[in-house]
Amino acid sequence: MPKALTVRGIEALKGGPNRVEIPDGLISGLYLVCQPSGAKSWAVRYRAGSRPRKYTLGRYPGIDLANARELARQALVAVASGRDPAAERSEAQRAGGEGLRADRDRFDRAAALFIERYAKANTKEETWRESERLLAKNVLPHWRARRVQDIAKRDVIELLDTIVDRGAPVGANRTLAVIRRMFGWLVERSVLVSNPCTGVKAPTAEKSRDRVLSDDELRAIWLASDRLSEPFGALVKLLMLTAQRRDEVGQMTWREVDLDARIWTIPKERSKNGIAHDVPLSDPAVAVLAGIRRIAGSRQLVLTTTGETPVSGFSKIKTRLDAALPDAPPWVLHDLRRTAASGMARLGINLPVIEKVLNHTSGSFGGIVGVYQRHSFADEKRAALEAWGAHVTGLASNTSKEIPE
Repeated sequence: MPKALTVRGIEALKGGPNRVEIPDGLISGLYLVCQPSGAKSWAVRYRAGSRPRKYTLGRYPGIDLANARELARQALVAVASGRDPAAERSEAQRAGGEGLRADRDRFDRAAALFIERYAKANTKEETWRESERLLAKNVLPHWRARRVQDIAKRDVIELLDTIVDRGAPVGANRTLAVIRRMFGWLVERSVLVSNPCTGVKAPTAEKSRDRVLSDDELRAIWLASDRLSEPFGALVKLLMLTAQRRDEVGQMTWREVDLDARIWTIPKERSKNGIAHDVPLSDPAVAVLAGIRRIAGSRQLVLTTTGETPVSGFSKIKTRLDAALPDAPPWVLHDLRRTAASGMARLGINLPVIEKVLNHTSGSFGGIVGVYQRHSFADEKRAALEAWGAHVTGLASNTSKEIPE
C-alpha cells in the first residue's frame, strides 16, 4: 500500500528523466504528478462505467496537500453518486462557448495569472503569497471551474457569508480585498466589463489591536487551559510559549517537530510569509508536546481529535478561557502572540531577535537589510524563548520575578 504523501516529501521531490505519478496513501485515486522540469500538479484517477478517467485539480503549491485531498474527496464523492467530474468539466467548457476561451476564462486560470502578472510584480513577497493563500483556501474550492464572467455580486456575498459562518470574519475581509483587486485587474484587461465586488462591504469592522495581556491574565489563562479537554489545553499553552500564529500551531504535525533537537520547523507552505521558520522549543514547550496523546492517523497531526483534521472550534475554547477572566477587557487568541513579543522585550530581548522569533520580514529586516542579513539568530531565538517560557511557567507556579512594564 502506498504511503501517505507529506509536505516534506513533496518539497524534496525533484524532477527526473521521466514524468512520474505518485499515489497518495490516504486518498485512493489522488496522485501527485511531477514533471521532468520539477513542476508538480494534482490529478484524480477513477473509472466512469468501464472507462478509466483522469480529473486534473491544479498545480502545487497553489493547491497544497490538504486542499488537494479535500478536492479529491469531493470528486470521488461525485463519482460514487454516478457522476463523471471530467466529463462535466468538458461540458461546462463547451457550454461557455469556444473550448479554449472557456478554459482561459476559468477562475482558477485567471487567479493564477493575477498572482503571476500583477501581484508578484506590484506587491511584496509576503503580500502576494498571502493573496495566493487566501485564494487557494477560501475561493478556489468554490469557484475553481467557473467562468469569471459568470460570477456576480450575489456570488461574492454568498462566498463571504460562507467564510464568516466558518468563524473567520477577518479572513472574509481579507479575501474580499484580494478578489476585488483581482476582478479590478480583469476589468483593466477587458476580460470583464464590471467588477462584481463593486458595492460589496467588508463583512466585519476591524480595529487596530494593541491588547497586551497582563501577567495576572496570563497566569489565569494558563491555569484555565489545564481544565480544557485535550488537545485544547496544549494548543493554548503552545500559543503562549512559542509566540506563533494560531493556524501555524493548530496545524502542526509530528513530522515538523524534533523533540530531541528541541526544534519545530514550520514549512514555507504553512508560514504566512512563505518562508520556512525554525522555532526553538523551550523546556515548557517540550513538556507540553511530550504530554500530548498521539492519535493514530496518516496525517500525523499534533493537535487533533480525529487524527485526520486539525483542531477546530476556537470560539468554544475562547468562551471557556473568558470564564477565567470575567472582568478582563476583551481579548483574542492572537493577543497571546503580541503579549509574548511585549513580554520578551520587557525581559530585555532585543527587537531584531523578537522579530526573528515572530518570523517577521519587515521592521528590522525590511528592504536592503533583509537582502544582506542572513544570520539565523538560532541561539538568540532559543535564549529568548527559554526566558519567556520560564517566565510564563513561573507565573503559573507563582515563582516568576516581576519584570518592568
